[in-house]
Formats: sequence, C-alpha cells, structure tokens
Amino acid sequence: MYYYSEPPYFLLVAGLLVGMACGSAFDTTLKQLVREWAKNRSTRTLMNLQGTQLFVPFLGIAVGVCVFLAAGLEIFGFPFPVSYVISLPLTVLSSWLIWYQLGKLLVQLDRGGSQALDLDSIN
Repeated sequence: MYYYSEPPYFLLVAGLLVGMACGSAFDTTLKQLVREWAKNRSTRTLMNLQGTQLFVPFLGIAVGVCVFLAAGLEIFGFPFPVSYVISLPLTVLSSWLIWYQLGKLLVQLDRGGSQALDLDSIN
C-alpha cells in the first residue's frame, strides 16, 4: 500500500509570495535607478543598473518562481526530485533570457533615450 505525503501547498504559497515581494522590490529599484539616470544622463549610472542592487531582487524572483513551479508539479503528483529537475532548468533559462533582454533594453535606452522605447509611435 502506498502512502502519499501531503501536497506542498505551503511551498506553493511561499514561492508565490517570495516572487511577488521580490518583484515589488525589483520594480521599485528599477524605477528609482532609471529616474536617477534620467536626471543626469550618465552612461555609468545606466551600466550600474545591472549591478547587485538590481540583481538581488531579480534572483529572489527566480527563486520564488522555481519553488512555485516545483511545488505545483509536486501537487500534480511528480516526485520531489523530478519536480526540481524540471523547474530548475526552466527557471534558469527564462531568468537568463529576461536578464539578457533587460540589458539590451537598457543599452537601447542609453543610445536613443526614452524615444527609443516608445512603441506607440511605430506605425
């Protein structure tokens, strides 16, 4: 006879809350750094945007998403190791792609200002 453990609902909620809290910190930090860059238009300030001040909340988002995905897979019956083997590469790959895209957007912002990101003017 098999005994199934209790599904990790706590980890599901904890991962979601960690991701949301770190997302809020990431949003606030990014807005503050972009406002600071807009005041003095320094290239050095824009390159510092991808420093540890912004990377730590981003890493928190990634950890929260990884735990959330793994707990969701466990709820649907996947064993603990398999759920993390699936969710960890997905999280690492998507996080890397998002971080890379953010870097490209910051370079585009530095070269062309906010007009370079204005999508409404594209016809």
